[in-house]
Amino acid sequence: MDSTLNPTVVSAPGKVLIAGGYLVLDPAYPGIVISTSSRFYTVIRPLTPSTTNTIQVRSPQFNASTWKYTLSCDLSPKVDALAENTSKNKFVHLALQNTIALACEVRGITPVLDVLARGLDIAIVGDNDFYSQRAQLTALGLPRNLASLAQISPFSPQNVTLSEVHKTGLGSSAALITSLVSGLLVHLGVIPSSALLEDEGRDRQLAHNLAQFIHCLAQGKVGSGFDVAAAVFGSHLYTRFDPSVLAPLMGDDSIQPNSLLQVVSPDNTSWNYRIRPFQLPPLTRLMLADVDAGSDTPSLIGKVQNWRKAEPEKANAVWTAIDKLNQSLASTLSRISSFHSQSPNRYASIVKFISTLQPLQWTADPSLPEFETEVAFEFHEAHRITLVMLLFSLQRVQHYPHVSIDQAIRRSMREMGELADAPIEPPEQTKMLDKCCAQAGVIGGGVPGAGGYDAVWVLMCEPEQCRPDQWPRERIEYLWSNYTELDVSPLSAVESMAKGVRLENIDQIQGLKEVTQIS
Repeated sequence: MDSTLNPTVVSAPGKVLIAGGYLVLDPAYPGIVISTSSRFYTVIRPLTPSTTNTIQVRSPQFNASTWKYTLSCDLSPKVDALAENTSKNKFVHLALQNTIALACEVRGITPVLDVLARGLDIAIVGDNDFYSQRAQLTALGLPRNLASLAQISPFSPQNVTLSEVHKTGLGSSAALITSLVSGLLVHLGVIPSSALLEDEGRDRQLAHNLAQFIHCLAQGKVGSGFDVAAAVFGSHLYTRFDPSVLAPLMGDDSIQPNSLLQVVSPDNTSWNYRIRPFQLPPLTRLMLADVDAGSDTPSLIGKVQNWRKAEPEKANAVWTAIDKLNQSLASTLSRISSFHSQSPNRYASIVKFISTLQPLQWTADPSLPEFETEVAFEFHEAHRITLVMLLFSLQRVQHYPHVSIDQAIRRSMREMGELADAPIEPPEQTKMLDKCCAQAGVIGGGVPGAGGYDAVWVLMCEPEQCRPDQWPRERIEYLWSNYTELDVSPLSAVESMAKGVRLENIDQIQGLKEVTQIS
């Protein structure tokens, strides 16, 4: 791609796993993963002044966050960090090494060296939601709400080093790797830029497979991959790939020449992940919060996995029950979406109606027409989390039809956490989520991904029109801003309607040109 005048700009979204935490580690169980409107951006342009085979990577939101590398090509391409770098960035280094190696394998070394003749400047930035904005809001004297977040400049400086930043759990490393790898694949001519304008296709699959490998290599283990999958494909129902597909590449940071493509190629049938289309129902909004009491995700996962090995019979019973509930939630939300397809106007009318009522009232009006009653019933099915206190164990949920799907999922996840001695949904989170889900117009909520103390999600109605004091999101905002038992701060992200990784125009992204320009 000729970027002499225009840089290559690629973005990838963050993620929220609203159902399937822990289970997505097993290829037998799918998860519901939602991609966010908050994105990572990679901007690639020739280096100024030009320096052959030199790559400069900048993260301008952070202090001391510039890394320089040189490319040598004796028997195979090799990327080396310069001694002048004040810190290491394993994720970036491995992304450069392996994407350039793949480019040389696909196109040959000479065309790749031609692109690198002037060197590369790569700037990587993330939307504000990836990092806690508490310090920024305090410095501006602003309350923690959505209106205040909108006043913070895009790609706001964090005034700390990369290792010191407080992340919010949206999958920053996966979004970063996906945007960087995909941007390099386009810039080096491995895939056409048009590939990122399509939702599917072999080139997008190649970007996915390579990003999965690099992300796993940087982390030192083969994870479930749902975060990279969300960054590449957007919201979907995810079933993981067999980890053995990456076994030939995971033993050493240095990949043997001409061995990478055969593993990451879309033609490799060992990539057996499944991506099934999914989107939250129309006129709903996913609202996220950063909770200032972070958890150690690897530690939580380790405890649960150890418990599963120690008590496989009990663990598998819990896994199977949670999976049934997760799939019930996915099918219920999909049925709700189908009603919108049948009659958008009548669907919008019932969403406006239930957004002002507590869920107990959603199906109580006998005068509602049949269509509206069916829609309200399905919303109520997805919501029933708010109807009772969480009093029933996993084994008893099936005997109580008034216990909601979301409630049963949360109760089951908590029971799994208690059995494994891992705080998947801590009591403090449970109490706050119960209050959230008791609000009018709220469909459900939970603790995303591996759980813990650091985040919550709430799904609510978002009607086309509403009286100023009746928006469900305003009720949740008020609850969070006045909640004293946990330090809660909202994120501005919603579900991404733009799917996964995509090509961008730098002039159309507010603040991107300014923050990434070469000083």
